[in-house]
Amino acid sequence: MTPSFRETLRLYLNAPVLRVLMLGFASGLPSPLLFSNLSIWLRDGGVSRTDVGLFALVATPYALNFLWAPLLDRAPLPGLRRLGQRRSWLVLCQGLMALALLLMSQSGFDAGATPESLGLLALLALLLATASATQDVVIDAFRIESLGPDRQGAGAAAAIWGWHLGGTLVGGAGGLMLAEALSWSTAYGVFALVMGAALGLTLLAPEPPAPPRPEAKGLGDQLRTAFFLPLKAFTRREGWALILIFIFVFKLGDALLGRMASVFYRELGFSLGEIAAVAKVYGLSANFVGIALGGVLVARLGLYRALFAGGLAAAATNLGYAALAHLGQASLPFTIAVVLDNFTGGLATVAFVAYLSSLCDRAYTATQYALLASLGNLARIWFSASAGAMVDGLGGAWDQFFLLTTVLACAGLPLLVRLMRRYPLAPLAPPSPTTEPPPHGGTD
Repeated sequence: MTPSFRETLRLYLNAPVLRVLMLGFASGLPSPLLFSNLSIWLRDGGVSRTDVGLFALVATPYALNFLWAPLLDRAPLPGLRRLGQRRSWLVLCQGLMALALLLMSQSGFDAGATPESLGLLALLALLLATASATQDVVIDAFRIESLGPDRQGAGAAAAIWGWHLGGTLVGGAGGLMLAEALSWSTAYGVFALVMGAALGLTLLAPEPPAPPRPEAKGLGDQLRTAFFLPLKAFTRREGWALILIFIFVFKLGDALLGRMASVFYRELGFSLGEIAAVAKVYGLSANFVGIALGGVLVARLGLYRALFAGGLAAAATNLGYAALAHLGQASLPFTIAVVLDNFTGGLATVAFVAYLSSLCDRAYTATQYALLASLGNLARIWFSASAGAMVDGLGGAWDQFFLLTTVLACAGLPLLVRLMRRYPLAPLAPPSPTTEPPPHGGTD
């Protein structure tokens, strides 16, 4: 039965889901300041395409945050214990992000791209990425622990909406407009203040209820409980190795496209204001529609079919960028390509986030979700670092580059078909605190 409009509003307009929206905002804000906007800032400063692509490596903490996720599940922060396990880590991360953004604004890169200023910018971007990646682990756990099973879909949608409000609209479009009107340094300084405001909202949010976890006695038992049991619990799921491979390759094509898209727009001749209006504002609107429809697809088709439909559609829309490369600085094709890409991206992302959430054991929420999300981030970070070199290797033939991203975006679909046929989704029961899951091999 299709829910009424009033029932849909009640699903989203409640305090726990709105808190997830706010945390999604804080999660999204650093993204353009590390990826799209930073790429334009570097390119405008005379940095080569290849080096712009390599700058993606500063975001490696997003691919490794599962290594310290167990600490975020179990280790309280001295001096901040009264805030609770989740909020104490959020306050630390958001404080470090505000500091990193403030120092980036004072790096001196606007005055000239010297090796010293570029190196300082890279170190500060690494600090920002580390704090942001750690925050993401905590936010994912906060979301899953705050919401019951009947609200996980709404929570996933709210998290993505919040992420795009912070990342696409405020940090992305707002950052471009501030940079055009004032300077890049000023824009980064403003966002240091915005992150400070997000920290204040975190302090007002209540700590989510702590899920039951196996008790640990002694350091050895604590390490075993924090690091090994979450991985062993995950491998109780049939097809776990194939699941990990699928997660790794699912967004490979989009990772390459996303790293260089803003540089592509700039090289076509579009101004920062035009990029902000089309790639951020229009794109955000289309993405929101895609997210909303993605939630419907998950409910109507199920996770697997929604994943396949979203993934196939997202791959196909990469062809719009190949056409734009032939047409040049044409506003209408630019708008159409961006809108379609963001719409299908919303479809695929909701299904992907809901899929990852469905794989998590609530006793080890942060560790397991971080592991799964990190595998997806590996493609986005490591492979996207070669995107600039790919474009240079193709002699600046952007159309060929986008055709390549289309092919790579389809790489995960055959794996998904195999998962659909052999391993139907089923909830994973949490392990008993007194029963160790069966032994397993490596998880990577």
